[in-house]
Amino acid sequence: MATIFSRIVAGEIPCHKIAEDDEFFAFLDINPVAVGHTLVIPKKEIDYIFDIDDPMLGRMMAFAKRVARALETAIECKRVGLAVMGLEVPHAHIHLIPITKESDMNFFGKKKEMTQEELAAVAEKVRFVYK
Repeated sequence: MATIFSRIVAGEIPCHKIAEDDEFFAFLDINPVAVGHTLVIPKKEIDYIFDIDDPMLGRMMAFAKRVARALETAIECKRVGLAVMGLEVPHAHIHLIPITKESDMNFFGKKKEMTQEELAAVAEKVRFVYK
């Protein structure tokens, strides 16, 4: 059975897409810890990030870097934090989170409450910079 992320890539579940190429897909987290919280995934369903072969993992990080640079430009922040936990969904993914302080990456605190319209506006702003 396909993961929720594979279903997002297939277009079965809507998302606020930031970027994609032949191998990778980036979209806004619907339960963000900060405005602009983005998930980067391989399109190929691989459960654990360290099961991705080295060349592909390098390409995934390069893709994530391009997305992070767009986030830095589009969202007011000091840096874009990166986290990999991998227990929430059995599909490898990287969290990119615009931050001004380390505590902005608190996954256990209150999530940002954002409407679909607010998420769409953030995605559009980042996509504009990404191009």
